[in-house]
Amino acid sequence: MALKATVYKAELQVSDMDRHYYQSHALTLALHPSETEERMMIRVLAFALNASEDLMFGRGLSTEEDAALWRKDLTDHIQLWIDVGLPDERRIKKASHRADRVQIYSYGERTAPIWWEQNRKKIRTFNNVQVHYVTPTTCNELVTLCDRTMHLHCTIQDGDITLGNDHSSVTVQLEPW
Repeated sequence: MALKATVYKAELQVSDMDRHYYQSHALTLALHPSETEERMMIRVLAFALNASEDLMFGRGLSTEEDAALWRKDLTDHIQLWIDVGLPDERRIKKASHRADRVQIYSYGERTAPIWWEQNRKKIRTFNNVQVHYVTPTTCNELVTLCDRTMHLHCTIQDGDITLGNDHSSVTVQLEPW
């Protein structure tokens, strides 16, 4: 019998002063049995950093045709494709051809730098792809915010990012690659 996804609920308030975007989002997150809470929380972070009314989660890890998150217009054209982790070069190429912009949020203290060294030359040939490295400290702290029911707030001002709940907050450190 296959394991089922675990459902998490998050109420996310975004105050992005850099983009003048202030909104609350009710998110339903499915944690696939092969997914870690760390990856799920990076998906939440990616949502907060790119929040809009049209941003939505893809169908999950088992659906290769979908991004982790994406924003489409009314004609189903992909405006923004967001991947989390270490996608292979073919997936990045495909995303860059299908979407106006591609954002990748990579993580993994040992694996991400190796992945970047192997793929950076190819990735830099795509002018619509940006890669952000979520530092190990940030990843560890994001997991502490994880709960089956979450009330989170994200504040972005002058490039500084804070994600937290009523009890603690994480100063997000992203390295542009």
